[in-house]
Amino acid sequence: MRIGGQPPLQATVYQMERLRCNLCGEVFTAEAPDGVGTKKHDETSASMIALLKYGSGFPFYRLEGLQENLQIPLPAATQWGIVAAAATLLQPAIDELIRQAAQGKVLHNDDTSMKVLGLMKEATSAEADSSDPPERTAVFTSGIVSTTDGQKIALFFTGRKHAGENLSTVLARRAAEQGPPIQMCDALSRNLPKSLQVILGYCLAHGRRRFVEVAPNFPSECRYVLEALGEMIYHHDELAREMMSWPANRA
Repeated sequence: MRIGGQPPLQATVYQMERLRCNLCGEVFTAEAPDGVGTKKHDETSASMIALLKYGSGFPFYRLEGLQENLQIPLPAATQWGIVAAAATLLQPAIDELIRQAAQGKVLHNDDTSMKVLGLMKEATSAEADSSDPPERTAVFTSGIVSTTDGQKIALFFTGRKHAGENLSTVLARRAAEQGPPIQMCDALSRNLPKSLQVILGYCLAHGRRRFVEVAPNFPSECRYVLEALGEMIYHHDELAREMMSWPANRA
């Protein structure tokens, strides 16, 4: 076995011979070799960029710098265009993932702030052009992880909607015969769907962290809560993991 390194995206330059007729002036270009497609960026390049960005957390700008150092430049804007074009073809698969995620037994959701220049410019223009500025100008990425039968589906939505609103969009595709799912999130109201029923389970780690933060001011009270959590919750959960107990058998 011999292993060698190579750039994430490679380029092959084909220099086609061109001849011009001295009588009529028409230019004739040689045909490309067999097997060479007509696309400058083929499907494998789109797959690699998407896997690096969304599968491994490798930003467009870092891939741009790496490719430039390896003398195969690929600007971040070009990468986005390649991935966006490929995503159109994958829309049926994305719709099916959303449908399957809606059937999950447990769903986790949360928000994080995001900078999207196009949306930021729209908000700035709307504020400047209107006497009634838009109610919401911030941009968020909502992450929703759905778990069912040991399988996990992760969905990401970027825009002006909060996590609860995006979760409502997903759960709108839940089958009517399915009961309400378990939703796990922190206690922010924007994480909750407005019109759909869920079995709500607030994130225990967030709640515990609040007691840890104020423990120096209320040592005895916080100590009781923290020790109770450790003995009754975390200890029980660890025993269940050691016994390989499924969630349905943990009661």
